[in-house]
This record gives sequence, C-alpha cells and structure tokens, in this order.
Amino acid sequence: MRNLFALLAGGLFGAGLTVSGMVDTAKVQGWLDVFGNWDPTLAFVMGGAIIPMFVAWQLTRGRKPLVGGEFPPKPEARLGRNLVLGSVLFGAGWGLAGLCPGPSIASLTFNGIGGLVFVGSMALGMFAAPALRTTLDRAVPAE
Repeated sequence: MRNLFALLAGGLFGAGLTVSGMVDTAKVQGWLDVFGNWDPTLAFVMGGAIIPMFVAWQLTRGRKPLVGGEFPPKPEARLGRNLVLGSVLFGAGWGLAGLCPGPSIASLTFNGIGGLVFVGSMALGMFAAPALRTTLDRAVPAE
C-alpha cells in the first residue's frame, strides 16, 4: 500500500513538473534571467508549492501518517554554512543547466545525452557530498 501511494505521489509530482513548465530548461532560465528576458510565470509554481506546504505543516501537527512512519519535522530555521553552501551550489547548477533534481529525472525521457550528463553529475555530487562535508567540518568547524 505504501508503494502505491509513493507511485501516485511521484506520478502527480512528475505531472505537475511537466504542466508547470519546470522541465523546460528555457522557461526555467527565463525565470532566472531577471535582468534580461525575464519570464515571471514560474512564480505561480512557487506559490503553488509554498501555500499547500504551509497548510500541510499546519494540518500534520500532532498527527501520524496513515501509511507508516512519522511526518518529517519542520526544518531548522537557523541559517548556517551548510544551508548557504548547499543553496549556492543548487542555484548555480539550476541556473547553468536550467534543471533541478526533480525535473532532471523527468527530462531523462526527452533530453538526450544532456539529461544523462546532468543526472550523472548530480548523482556524483550527491555521492561526494558527505565526504566533502566531513572534510569541510574538520577544516573549519561550524559555530
């Protein structure tokens, strides 16, 4: 049952990415090009994600999921080195390629070798990140 819900949620997520234009690299780069030919339409996608998530956080307070486990806790509000570094790397990759992790998986079906290179690079970065974080934490301990 849990896998069925995961499949339905993943399918809904992929459909939302496609309908919103998040798998179109030109549209995403247009959103990021605030000093050029800016395309503000992805602001509706952001609002369409933030508003339901805010409601979901309110509704899940003190409840348990129907299909196992626990709801994840709210993220820590503290601004730290890991958040800033991760955000910069994520934003740079998103701006250069016009894809973020979710849409990049969807783009594997139509983006040819470019999609494969991006997803492979992303997987390599995800694999290397824990070792890099450990190295950075040893070199400059977090405050």
